[in-house]
Amino acid sequence: MKNKIMKKLLATALVAAMSVSMLTGCGKGSSDGMVTINVTRATFNLADADDAQVQKVEDAINEYIKDKINVRIELNDLGSGSYTEQANMALNAEEVNLLWTASWQSTIGTNDLVPNEAVYDLTDLIKDTTLYKSMDEGQWEASKYDGKIYFIPVYKDNVEGYDFMFRKAVADKYGWDVSKVKSLQDLEPMLKDAKAEGLKYPFLTQRTAMFYRWYIDSFDFFTADVTANWVCVDRDSNSVVNTIATPEYKEFCTLMAKWAEAGYISADDATKTTTDTTTQTQDWAISWWTDIPVNEEANSRYGQDVLMAPATNRWAHSTSALGSCYCVTKNSTEEQAKACIDFMGLLYTDKYLADLYTFGIEGEDFTYDANGHVNQTSEKYNHSMWESASATIVSPLANEPANKADLYKEFNGGANTSCAAGFRFDKSKVEAEFKACQAVFDEYGFALENGGVASKDIDAKLADYQKALDEAGYQKVLAEFQSQYDAWKK
Repeated sequence: MKNKIMKKLLATALVAAMSVSMLTGCGKGSSDGMVTINVTRATFNLADADDAQVQKVEDAINEYIKDKINVRIELNDLGSGSYTEQANMALNAEEVNLLWTASWQSTIGTNDLVPNEAVYDLTDLIKDTTLYKSMDEGQWEASKYDGKIYFIPVYKDNVEGYDFMFRKAVADKYGWDVSKVKSLQDLEPMLKDAKAEGLKYPFLTQRTAMFYRWYIDSFDFFTADVTANWVCVDRDSNSVVNTIATPEYKEFCTLMAKWAEAGYISADDATKTTTDTTTQTQDWAISWWTDIPVNEEANSRYGQDVLMAPATNRWAHSTSALGSCYCVTKNSTEEQAKACIDFMGLLYTDKYLADLYTFGIEGEDFTYDANGHVNQTSEKYNHSMWESASATIVSPLANEPANKADLYKEFNGGANTSCAAGFRFDKSKVEAEFKACQAVFDEYGFALENGGVASKDIDAKLADYQKALDEAGYQKVLAEFQSQYDAWKK
């Protein structure tokens, strides 16, 4: 089913001869005094959004908030697989007022939106509001960009660390003791079992460039962009280094190549044909998970029981608070920006609204158990707390503890602080070269990190990768990184 926002964009294309000013119709004040804002977000738990159910949720939200704030919303859910492209189209067409984004998103990520002047500076508008008071000031400080508030963080696991994730059914069948897994190499006996089981994906990378995650204890990838993980800060030396030239990078790419040759990694990951819902199947054995205070959330997200084992430490760094957030788009008027702040303030403090926005219609999309915890039952509307609203207000899932909010506060306070925390790279002087290097990553780096290169060819492919980066202007980008970081340290 086509989503509402694409229908709008198609309609826009049909009237392309009309003036640009007419494209900003969404979000204008209506005759009844309400300010309508367009809210655009991704859906990760379903392959595609169901327009009819999204409309029901939109209607229910508007009915609930009409006597509380002077705001009406237009809700657009976009499938995560096409979210970047479709949301960027909507952003360019000025069809969005409140946009979900993240530091790890490409094209419309936090590191793209600010340099492209696509976001509204909320610094002055947000002071003394319900939204601002919904979180401690440390969250707002951590999410500032160039000293300004452009983004509204989702209060969740606002530090970064990773776990090994195992399907419990497979682990139980083969008697795996996951507590003994401390490194990637420790997985090999289990991967051998998974292959013998006939599973299509013994090790599922979720079509993600994985060096960024597994080696976070050694490096701060402060770009927060997997397509730019060719530069990082070495934690031991506190200096900017060329990731591709490190022994760790060669070690990892070689291991992934050998696993692919052994049948542990499917070519589907290297060719990006797995999807965000592959983890909901029984076709895999081991994958990765971003560590959170209540890892049991994965059971509901994937529709099956999983086990976790820590793979890395947890780190607070420049973009860890922006792993899921919202922004007000620059095309919004001040009236619309204030309406977005009012809506988010209510969303972050009103449990009924937070649950409605996250889980959908009670009785259709979810139910409450005797403890007031949530059972998600729908295949039409299904979101998670981490990409919706604050962990302090969204009801716990049925398999989550009642003190979930307290656990999140403790979790965020117990992380290591990166030596590069607070540093943000200004790529304006090397933007063309930076983008060219990202394209080189897509050609070389992604395959190297997902087992798409034969082990015998790793050295040659790494050399080709470095050469292509250098031809794209990498050395200029690296020098600019080093110069800015050295200046920041002083």
